[in-house]
Amino acid sequence: MTHTGDPRLAALRAAFPFTVPILAGFLFLGLAYGIYTNVSGFSFWYPMAMSAIIFGGSLEFIATALLLSPFAPMQTFLLALMVQGRHIFYGISMFEKYRGTGWKKPYLIYGMCDESFSINYTAKIPQGIDAGWFMFFVTLLNQLYWVTGATIGGLVGTQLPINTDGIEFAMTALFVVIFIEQWLNDPQHYTGILGLAAAGIALAVFGRDAFMLPTIFIILAGCLALRPFIEGREAA
Repeated sequence: MTHTGDPRLAALRAAFPFTVPILAGFLFLGLAYGIYTNVSGFSFWYPMAMSAIIFGGSLEFIATALLLSPFAPMQTFLLALMVQGRHIFYGISMFEKYRGTGWKKPYLIYGMCDESFSINYTAKIPQGIDAGWFMFFVTLLNQLYWVTGATIGGLVGTQLPINTDGIEFAMTALFVVIFIEQWLNDPQHYTGILGLAAAGIALAVFGRDAFMLPTIFIILAGCLALRPFIEGREAA
């Protein structure tokens, strides 16, 4: 199917349905983050600004706690690197996807989150839709969902008559749901089992505060080593 008219509007219309599941999740999780930051004593400007500038999901929950802790810039930098280090591997796999996107490329790199990466890497872009604009709007819409939820949560957090203890677990729940969905969509489960094993080994060796990057490296090495076997099984 070919699309006529403004290519940007056509790309927006094509991208939006792919982001609808993220809309529901990000509004709720952003709301949870905004409430968490609000009840921690911060004005709504904090979750609104951090969700727009950091746009790091779990890192933003951590940033709220860090703002309440003694000033430790090096520790903060290393912690942020460990939490967000997975994006290095996302970026490597998007080299070809982002080629030729022009001025949109810096924003695509900056705004890439787990969910935007998943859509932009796997989506079958409709015929006649500009791929660069499609990926741009996927990224932009997902960020807008997150910023909107965080801002609303920051505005209404202290007004809600609910117990907010443990609300930061919402981000963990999101990753659990994403893993379950990937598990159900993969008939072989080899990479899922590898990920669980890698996380278990890294957690046992490095501890819960430093296991993220070792887990990623173990998964990368395992995928490279098992690639012929996995691809052979999928072909069979």
